[in-house]
Amino acid sequence: MSDKSLIDDCRDRIDQQRVGEWMQVTQDMVNLFADATHDHQWIHTDPERAKKESPFGGPVAHGFLTLSMVPVLMGAQDEHEPFLPPAKLIVNYGLNKVRFPAAVPVDARIRGVSVIKQVEEIAGGAQVIAQCSVEIDGGEKPACVAEVVFRLFS
Repeated sequence: MSDKSLIDDCRDRIDQQRVGEWMQVTQDMVNLFADATHDHQWIHTDPERAKKESPFGGPVAHGFLTLSMVPVLMGAQDEHEPFLPPAKLIVNYGLNKVRFPAAVPVDARIRGVSVIKQVEEIAGGAQVIAQCSVEIDGGEKPACVAEVVFRLFS
């Protein structure tokens, strides 16, 4: 890290929008998430039934799968152009608000659009509140809108 403090680096990033790369949501990803969470509802894991009975015309990703991808979609892990400044440790501290305005169809592409809205100094680092919207390629509404709280430690 440069001479600039972690808190100053975070504050310099306030209101800078970050648009992430598109990522495809596959049936394999949905099935693995279902296995990990024991949520095997047919609307997610049974493509044939979902095509016939679902209001979405096919299987959709779990809302919490979409939410779990927010840090990656934000570019929080991007070593070349990180959304958050370099820190010794970055932890997900929580969420202030989350909504799922639209379902993510299996095989759709999604990406994160993120903005740091607030930075607060904490013992040993900074608390960052970011607004993240998960867009669906070709969709009218976002799949997820979340206010995410990270803690960064130097």
